[in-house]
Amino acid sequence: MVERPGCAKQGQIPEPDLSAFILSPAFLETSTPLAALGLSDARLQADARWPWIVLIPRVAGLREIADLSAPDRARLIEEIAVAGRAVRAIGEALGRPVEKLNVGLLGNITPQLHAHIVGRRADDAAWPGPVWGFGEALDYDAKTLETAVRAARAVLS
Repeated sequence: MVERPGCAKQGQIPEPDLSAFILSPAFLETSTPLAALGLSDARLQADARWPWIVLIPRVAGLREIADLSAPDRARLIEEIAVAGRAVRAIGEALGRPVEKLNVGLLGNITPQLHAHIVGRRADDAAWPGPVWGFGEALDYDAKTLETAVRAARAVLS
């Protein structure tokens, strides 16, 4: 578990130490920033085939969910739930309502701890299989990207 300075009063969740966090360059290349949540950076995955948000906890040195403190694990789960609502908002805004949310914490390619929240539909290209490694990413056009970002930020802010 990553140790952080400071302690919380009974019943309070301590604030994460964000001072030494560095976002992996892989996220800069494959996603668009959406919002800074209490623990995580929320980013729109650069693949227009699915409404897809990635959450990256802003704590240095994390690889596994077990590396988070218990309060931060709880906070991440709550942020995943909020991101799920944002993914559904993206799907609605783009005229492709989400039927099922997929959540994954893989990290096989980019080991920095991160959570994928992906909106799925029975008619999507990879259904019912996983989206990871399926085909080539499809870039957002400028108008669709703006619509997706606006919809996500309305929920995340």
